[in-house]
Amino acid sequence: MSGDEEPSPLDPRDEIVGHLPAMRAFALSLTRNGSAADDLVQDTIVKAWKNIDKFAAGTNMRAWLFTILRNTFYSDRRKSKREVADVDGKMAATLSQKPDHDGRMAMADFEVAFAELTSEQREALMLVGAMGFSYEEAAETCAVAIGTIKSRVNRGRLRLVELLELDEEDELELTDKSTMAVLNSTLSSKRHMA
Repeated sequence: MSGDEEPSPLDPRDEIVGHLPAMRAFALSLTRNGSAADDLVQDTIVKAWKNIDKFAAGTNMRAWLFTILRNTFYSDRRKSKREVADVDGKMAATLSQKPDHDGRMAMADFEVAFAELTSEQREALMLVGAMGFSYEEAAETCAVAIGTIKSRVNRGRLRLVELLELDEEDELELTDKSTMAVLNSTLSSKRHMA
C-alpha cells in the first residue's frame, strides 16, 4: 500500500460478534426457551450477514441487529399456526432456580411473573431494563414512538410489582443481572410513585 492510500474501514460483520450475548439474552426473553433463543439469534445473524450491505456505516449496529431479531421473532410467530403449551411442566422443570434460603423470592417466581406480562412489556423491559437501551434506541428497535416504549416499561414494571407482591422493604438477592436490572428499576419506579 502506498503512503497516500487510506486504510479500508473495518468490515461491519466484525462488529456482530460483540453483540451476540446481548442478542441471546433478548431472544431468550422473547422465546422463553434456550434452544429457540439460539435458533432466533442464528437466524438473525444469517439475515444480518446477507443484508450487511443495507447497514449504514456509522449507525448503531446493536439497534440494527435487535430490530432484525425482533422482526424475525414476530414474523415467525405470525407464521406458526399454534404454540405448544408446557402442560405437563417438563420445560419449566428444566429451568434452574436459586435456593429459597438465598432470598424471599425464587427465580422461578420471577420467571412466572415475567411470563405473565404481555410480549410488548417483556420486550420493552428487556431492552430498557436489562440490555441498557435508551428509550430512543428501544423505540427505534421496536418501530414505535418513545412514549409507547415508556408506557410499556412503566406498565410492565407496575405489573411485576403487583404479581410479585413486592414492597419497598423487600430485599432482592438474585444472581441474574438481567433480572436484577428489571426488578431494581421496578422498585425504583414504585418508590417514586409513592
